[in-house]
Amino acid sequence: MGESLYKIADAYLVDMRQLESMDIDDATFTDTLEGLQGDLEAKATNVALFVRNLESFADQIKLAEQGMTARRKAIENKADRIRQYLLDNMQRTGITKIDSPWFSLTVKKNPPSVVIDSLQDIPASMMTQPLPPPPSPDKKLIASALKAGQEVAGAHLESDVRLEIK
Repeated sequence: MGESLYKIADAYLVDMRQLESMDIDDATFTDTLEGLQGDLEAKATNVALFVRNLESFADQIKLAEQGMTARRKAIENKADRIRQYLLDNMQRTGITKIDSPWFSLTVKKNPPSVVIDSLQDIPASMMTQPLPPPPSPDKKLIASALKAGQEVAGAHLESDVRLEIK
């Protein structure tokens, strides 16, 4: 297998420094540097192709996950409908228990649950008071202030780099 991009980049830097320290004409320097750069560019292109392939594979997995989620929900909904169908027919016929070798079916009464008829009529003492969310920095406001030359204690602007593969 060929050399890694890291090794090619290291060799490029070493060779470039050596070429700079040598007393050679500009044409030789440029030709040698272009040859080294070609290896680096070829390897970088192959690495970028591999990145694109991985990203495409991840997208395919994401699509499969969405499909599986939709399928799971459809199956769960179907099971719920059939369960309700079975309950309705057992209640309609007055049958409350069926035993089989695999399981038993029993119609059971659920504990009572609260139904809210009118939210505005519920007394305040019966309402929960959710905690307000803790304050968080408004990064857009801070960025605007810093870009305008204002100092903001505890914050600064920082630029990073990214690799764009088009």
